[in-house]
Amino acid sequence: MTEQLIAAAQAWADQDPDSETRTELIGLIQARNIDALQSRMGSRLEFGTAGLRGELGAGPNRMNRVLVAQAAAGIRDYVLEQFPQGASVVIGFDGRINSDIFARDSAEIFAAAGIETSLFDSVVPTPVLAFAGKHLGTSAAIMVTASHNPPRDNGYKVYLGGANGGSQITSPADKEISLKIHAVAAGQTFDEIPKSDNYRIIGDEIRDLYIDRTRNLTGPIANGNDVKIVYTAMHGVGWHVVEKLFAKAGLARPATVDAQLLPDGLFPTVAFPNPEEPGAMDLSFALARSVEADLILANDPDADRLAIGIPDANAAEGWRRLTGDELGLLLGHEVAKRAVDSGISGNLACSIVSSSALAKVADKFKLGYRETLTGFKWISKVPNLIFGFEEALGYCIDPTSTPDKDGISAALMVAAIAADLANEGQTIADRLDEMGRLYGHFATGQISIRVDDLSVIANLMSKLRNDPPKNIDGVSTSFTDLKLGSPELGPTDGLRFDLADGRRVIVRPSGTEPKLKCYLQATGSSKLEAQTALAALNTAMKALLV
Repeated sequence: MTEQLIAAAQAWADQDPDSETRTELIGLIQARNIDALQSRMGSRLEFGTAGLRGELGAGPNRMNRVLVAQAAAGIRDYVLEQFPQGASVVIGFDGRINSDIFARDSAEIFAAAGIETSLFDSVVPTPVLAFAGKHLGTSAAIMVTASHNPPRDNGYKVYLGGANGGSQITSPADKEISLKIHAVAAGQTFDEIPKSDNYRIIGDEIRDLYIDRTRNLTGPIANGNDVKIVYTAMHGVGWHVVEKLFAKAGLARPATVDAQLLPDGLFPTVAFPNPEEPGAMDLSFALARSVEADLILANDPDADRLAIGIPDANAAEGWRRLTGDELGLLLGHEVAKRAVDSGISGNLACSIVSSSALAKVADKFKLGYRETLTGFKWISKVPNLIFGFEEALGYCIDPTSTPDKDGISAALMVAAIAADLANEGQTIADRLDEMGRLYGHFATGQISIRVDDLSVIANLMSKLRNDPPKNIDGVSTSFTDLKLGSPELGPTDGLRFDLADGRRVIVRPSGTEPKLKCYLQATGSSKLEAQTALAALNTAMKALLV
């Protein structure tokens, strides 16, 4: 078995065009480091609805040029099969390590197959890539990104045109693509996969079209200079698009967290480049205090998510980050109001783990409401979608043009809301209080357990599934195994607990990170009552998950 492992590693190293990962693997072979070789060669990063995502390194269980070439070739074969008449693809990449190389390799592989291939000239936000796929009407769009994952990760995200509407893939497409990737891996080395430089470079013409489209979502912003904004790109690719968009919309240039403003795949100022993570927005809070800002806007590294901070005298930093559900309610109300005022009807949607307060918004404005499985691959497919969100800081306010979450258009809409409120002598905090009075008081939270060993998650899920608690926090509880599916929703690996007092718990593994997530919701007749009920639920669930 050991010799087979070493032989497989040597065969991989022999085809690896990257000197760094090839040297890594050869060194492990020479040292006969079986544990490290098993970690890299003993399994494979599997392609799924989220594409590929994993740690950079050598071997099939890491992100590297060989693995990405195999993935591109498998997707190539799938696209040619699904779009036999004039297949096309557009490819973008973020600022992570090797993203540009993975994107170029992919473009060469698609171009060699006669697929009309467009490659962005430099880094681009994920929502701009999604916009490009929709605008150009391509058969597929590919984004090389690991979004807000740890610094050593990278990934490969796939959108499909045609009947899929330019949104992310869902099953069974992922399984069909995966089979084709495996066939390529079994039959061809990196050098044997045909490549060509017959692709076109695109860039600012698409970025500018996106900016013009997005600017029109809010209409004129009166007195945009009255709101003092702090912005951070979290070492990502959002700033240059945000800067041009805000200037065209009539907003003052935000004060920027310069240490995090430009792409840097090492992410030197944060442990995890995710605005949700503790400490990630500390530099933003510090700058906001120093310039006496009114609002913080924080994109994640590929700018498909948005976090905002507002002044809060009760917070330790004098500022607090809104939860994804709070921002979802704020944006959902605004987009619904604008739609109805313009005579537009349609649906609001959110994922099952997000706050159900959005249903109240839909009811008020006499719009449709849908709950979906987790992820924008589902939310974006809701018919006649006007607005969609999920609690993990994802918001879609222009689904017809950008069928994915978009932290840039969401940032513009928040800035417009803040400017409108400032004209009335109010703040976003005032608007949130108004939302509580209008829709009821919802409090949501999350317990997130990061693991090194994925079996820990599997064991916890199995324990809760096979022996679900009958009471949580002293309240009788009904249990639903989401893996069984329902007429409204397909099956998913999740567990739902509904307490008799109206509180709700959903437990599920993360689809993109080694985490178990527990989503909590409570309601109350006041903000304090809802938060108190949530705190008690949080304590009870932490005890269950230990």
